[in-house]
Amino acid sequence: MSSTSAPRRLRLGLPRRVFSQVLLMQVAIAAGVAVLATGLFLAPLGDQLDDQAMRRALAIAQTTAQQPRLAADLRSTPATADGPVQREAELIREATGAEYVVVMDRRGVRWSHTDPARIGAAVSTDPGEALAGHEVMEIDEGTLGRSARGKVPLRDGSGEIVGAVSVGIAYDSVRARLLHAVPGLLAYAGGALAVGALAAWLIARRVQRQTRDLAFSDIAALLAEREAMLHGIREGVVALDREGRVRLLNDEARRLLDIGDEALGRTPGEALGAGRTAEVLAGRVTGTDLLTVRGPRVLVANRMPTDDGGAVATLRDRTELEQLGRELDSTRGLIDALRAQDHEHANRMHTLLGLLELEMYDDAAEFIGEVVGDQRATAEQITERVTDPLLAALLVGKATVAAERGVTLWVSDRTRLPGRLIDPGGLVTVVGNLVDNAVDAAAGSRHARVEVELRGEGRTAVLRVRDTGPGIPADRREVVFTEGWSTKEPPAHRRRGIGLSLVRTFAERQGGSATAGEAPGGGAEFTVVLPEALAAPASASASAPALGPSSGPADAGSAARGSADSTAGSTAASAAGSSAGEGEGR
Repeated sequence: MSSTSAPRRLRLGLPRRVFSQVLLMQVAIAAGVAVLATGLFLAPLGDQLDDQAMRRALAIAQTTAQQPRLAADLRSTPATADGPVQREAELIREATGAEYVVVMDRRGVRWSHTDPARIGAAVSTDPGEALAGHEVMEIDEGTLGRSARGKVPLRDGSGEIVGAVSVGIAYDSVRARLLHAVPGLLAYAGGALAVGALAAWLIARRVQRQTRDLAFSDIAALLAEREAMLHGIREGVVALDREGRVRLLNDEARRLLDIGDEALGRTPGEALGAGRTAEVLAGRVTGTDLLTVRGPRVLVANRMPTDDGGAVATLRDRTELEQLGRELDSTRGLIDALRAQDHEHANRMHTLLGLLELEMYDDAAEFIGEVVGDQRATAEQITERVTDPLLAALLVGKATVAAERGVTLWVSDRTRLPGRLIDPGGLVTVVGNLVDNAVDAAAGSRHARVEVELRGEGRTAVLRVRDTGPGIPADRREVVFTEGWSTKEPPAHRRRGIGLSLVRTFAERQGGSATAGEAPGGGAEFTVVLPEALAAPASASASAPALGPSSGPADAGSAARGSADSTAGSTAASAAGSSAGEGEGR
């Protein structure tokens, strides 16, 4: 292998940069247009000059033939160099600048000529047409060379043809006029080419700035890479133009927003409908990592303006992360509740041990009955009025956690919810979020209390949750349902402001509503109406064997009592609460 590298081959062809290619092509176009325009102008110019010369010659001949004495002199005087016809013809020639003015008789004999020696001789070209009474224009070759000629008949006073007049314009003068016009024409063409080149340079510079001085191959590669990247990443990308219309959607954005190609060319409000998601994409809500809810998904949006006046918004799906965060919060709450229960259980065991050591057996039995009775009363109260086991377990678990925070969770005496729920999981989410919000609001208040009312009215489920907290001002009762709005400090692992938004979204998807108001006696009251949440009675009777008399409220109450009496039961109830998720609206 040679130590010296092979010489580089000279590569000929178009330049690679867009700026150079655009400039070269536009200069070539301008030069081609200038050359074409010049050729198109010069092509008919020669014919025009020939026609003008022949017409000029014909006009001189007509003027000469109109001289009143010329026909009489032609008849009365001989053809001599000093005759009156020669003198008249020479005066006209010198006055008009013609090459020659020849007067001939009917035989074609010259009576005048530029060269006096040719007077009396026959003309060199056929005068037949002029002597026949016709006017003639032509480019022809004669004794004086090539010329533009005009021939007319010469008539006497009675109109009889007595001869003819032939006038010639030197053809060299016609060519000279043509050549004289070429430099000026080329100057104009050169000026136009210069202007075109300057315009091409300015356009090319603009293209250079817009393309960042890239080659066409680089632009094509970038476009291919952009398409692969946009449709390959796991983040939604929405690009908007300077008018705020959607001009690009990648596959993930279509999935997260549940829209298709029909959204292209429309504003976010037109494509998505009114709501926070459209407001965030349109830039009317500013900030970073903005939370929004689209259908069942919790999204985090960021919007970045572009140099052309548009914007690019990115969307991340945080639904699973939010669910994990709520489960983590529930687990932490459960651990705190278990820790407090363990401490209280140890105190009760110490009290029971002391009563037994003091042989106060009756007091010990009464103490055990009071402790177990309180827990059973709470479980029985819930399961007698809420027959759905999943929802009953949730309320039992929430009651235990609320008690550890000094809040009494009370199920209203008006609560009557049959076990005909079409979507128990959805109602668990709604109840869990509202109860958690209410416990947070009531905690620390005097006689802290949360009341839950669940009623079935035909196929409609009505839920009310009241608390003894500070309440919600009238001007904030709609704002609390906005994604991202919260009065509480967010935990380290996630954001707040999702719970109440999910509640309203779920209710509206069911055709219902979620509202906030003031509870009797102060505090907040949330009301959720869910039409078609309960199955028809026929469906309920069909599902009766699954529940049956043996698995009705009494057995549910037994299950709840078992959960109240054992740590494992409390864990199961609280786990049901964690599946509902932590409320984060306030």
